[in-house]
Amino acid sequence: MKTFAAIDVGSYELAMKIFEISQKSGLREIDHIRHRIDLGTDTFATGKISYDRVDELCGVLRDYGEIMKSYRVEDYTAYGTSAIRETDNTMIVLDQIAQRTGIHIEVLSNSEQRFLNYKAIASKGRFNKVVEKGTAIVDIGGGSIQISLFDKDTLVTTQNMRLGVLRLQDTLGSLNISPRQYEVILDEMVDSQIQLFKKLYLKDRQIENIIVVDDYISAIVGRNVTGLEESSVEMATVERLLERIRAKSTQQAAKALDMPEENIPLLYISGMLIHRIAKMMEASMIWAPGVTLCDGMAYEYAERHKIIKGEHDFEQDIIACAQNISKRYMGSKRRGETLEKIAMTIFESMKKVHGLGKRERLLLRIATLLHDCGKYISLVNLGECSYNIIMSTEIIGLSHIEREIVANVVKYNHMDFDYWEVMGSNGAIDREAYLTIAKLTAILKVANGLDRSHKQKFKDVKATLKERELIITVEDSVDITLEKGMFTKRSNFFEEVYSIRPVIRQRS
Repeated sequence: MKTFAAIDVGSYELAMKIFEISQKSGLREIDHIRHRIDLGTDTFATGKISYDRVDELCGVLRDYGEIMKSYRVEDYTAYGTSAIRETDNTMIVLDQIAQRTGIHIEVLSNSEQRFLNYKAIASKGRFNKVVEKGTAIVDIGGGSIQISLFDKDTLVTTQNMRLGVLRLQDTLGSLNISPRQYEVILDEMVDSQIQLFKKLYLKDRQIENIIVVDDYISAIVGRNVTGLEESSVEMATVERLLERIRAKSTQQAAKALDMPEENIPLLYISGMLIHRIAKMMEASMIWAPGVTLCDGMAYEYAERHKIIKGEHDFEQDIIACAQNISKRYMGSKRRGETLEKIAMTIFESMKKVHGLGKRERLLLRIATLLHDCGKYISLVNLGECSYNIIMSTEIIGLSHIEREIVANVVKYNHMDFDYWEVMGSNGAIDREAYLTIAKLTAILKVANGLDRSHKQKFKDVKATLKERELIITVEDSVDITLEKGMFTKRSNFFEEVYSIRPVIRQRS
């Protein structure tokens, strides 16, 4: 059994959960400590976190450190989200916190943060059953919301919108409007983006269930509708509950719901977001699993250390997300599948040489699926356009640097490779990422060269490493004159990276 602490430095709250994790019992929460701290208002208004806020944050984190000692915590993870991520002085703030508290905070990209929340939901046993029908996960944070659509247990799309409850509250506060105008203005702010999402991504898709992740609606649905921590109820029931809350004053609502008064306006905004989204999707049921980012952090830790094994295939969700991006930009499904098969064959045969792992294999798979997305914009500047599309499109589950790796592998599949002096100069890529890009690009270039005609000639490819050669064996019944003629340039880069020469041979 391990004792683990998860610390979430959020936009309006600093939370820590202590877990006991074991193979026998799974995750068991033993304490949950929360401290209200409004980091988001500073960040969203000024772009920086003030000294007073940093001082308060450090004081609370020192207290959290003492609590961890009292529980004899063996390991911890501390993540910062949008309030930390969007500051201009992020590195300075993180260094101050580390020096003053000894706690090191990592900053999550939006897609990483939402993926952890998604894992927290999936840790609940009924998740797989719920997403068998059309389902939307609505993840409401302080800075933004994320809507992820599932259709028949497959992740169809995920999109982020800057409609977080704290950001909306700050915007409304700056408008100097009367309480009577509040709902109308809020509806106008939200409706345009929700309707655009519907037009682009929902189309004729039937959504029956909404899974909500937030700090407000989840709490009142559980306590006031079913009396359970997690609950599934009809949307109409939630709407009636929200109407009763609207009819009360802030003080009355806070007392009735056993909530701090300052949380009531955020509850109201969160409720309006859920109401508008459910109405747009015509969803009938809402499930509030009552999970937080801390639950996802504990789940990820236990999964990574092989203490527990999840039922849901998260890697397949990342692949499905890449497949849908390719489809959106008119990518060739058959060609992507062919490249994926060839590239995976080469990757497996080169394991002893490249030293890459399971995660890099996944990044290569994504690169094969998105190899030609840039042609949607330009057939001439395919590499640059592909890079820009991938860097501008969120792939849930990938960190920013992983997305940078995929984007560069796709880019240099079509262009001459830029070496460290050029690639490393922009500061986004470190040496480890650079070498990963070089190794994966070399494999994709060779795979692409084997299907240069785009006719999927090589349905049964085998690759064998023999001394200083990679023998790629293909069928003897196909004409590979074009592939052989254009293979040399692509194989040269592979040889440069691995000191191994790829050679095409046909079965005799």
